[in-house]
Amino acid sequence: MNRTFDIDALRAIVAGADLGSIARAAVQLGRSQSAVSMQLKKLEQQADAKLFERKGRGLIPTQAGEMLIAYARRIIALNDEAALSLGASTNAAVVRLGLPQDFFQDVMPATLTAFSKRQPNVRVDIRVGENHKLSDEIKAGRLDGAIVFYEDGSPGDGELLCKLPMRWLAHKNYQQTPSQEFTDLVLFDYPCLFRAAALSAFDQAQMRWRMAITTPSLLYVWSALKSKRGIVVRTVHCIPADIVCVDDTGGCML
Repeated sequence: MNRTFDIDALRAIVAGADLGSIARAAVQLGRSQSAVSMQLKKLEQQADAKLFERKGRGLIPTQAGEMLIAYARRIIALNDEAALSLGASTNAAVVRLGLPQDFFQDVMPATLTAFSKRQPNVRVDIRVGENHKLSDEIKAGRLDGAIVFYEDGSPGDGELLCKLPMRWLAHKNYQQTPSQEFTDLVLFDYPCLFRAAALSAFDQAQMRWRMAITTPSLLYVWSALKSKRGIVVRTVHCIPADIVCVDDTGGCML
């Protein structure tokens, strides 16, 4: 087993011990609570020992935890002393955030501006990607936090920010002729909850459909609609001016 302890994980265990809470340690370190929890879990695996006991909402170090914390303080002090002697900064912190393409143009700039005012010494790395991949990145500890979609009614691991209804969207001049045997669908690549909602709606209605375009890009979805290639299921958040709602499909949580 690898016994080389990660310096950031050692900072997390010291902060957790000093503050008595993973949540407070996460705030101090500029990381998400789940990221700090995963760092502590990794340390327990490396140490092959339980490092903390929970007492209510607080944390109490075990005997093994107290021993590792004592070493961690010395390791951190030596690390920071070495960094300072070489003229390097030890205060730079990085927060890794993810968000779907839907929120790239409005939520990201506003969030970065607000965060930078509150935490000017923290760098924010942004990953814009597919919804299911962001969830996987969070679980793997490669992201500290993310905005992701969940289907309404499904259990989410994070905090509910808001609910956004899912709608059938099309170009304002799109028309499907009554004689048209199939409905053309514009779909995100599998897996995608919007794709699943669209296909489920057609299956329940026993209506026939065909795939007009499938893409991992939201920009290409809007381009396909503008070309009147078909209809799509999305939320109405930041839809282009010439894209309109044609029906209601339910809802999703954010």
